[in-house]
Amino acid sequence: MKRILIIAGVALVLFALIAQPAASANWVREIVGGLGYGAQAIITFVRNLIPS
Repeated sequence: MKRILIIAGVALVLFALIAQPAASANWVREIVGGLGYGAQAIITFVRNLIPS
């Protein structure tokens, strides 16, 4: 069952990439931007924990 779900997920991603490459690129940019924002927030938090 798990293998079927993985294959279906990969097929869905490939279909999205092939059918709408521009939209897929925007989606990836948004995810990477969100991860970068989250990482920056964690760095700011840790810096504020450590007194200068």
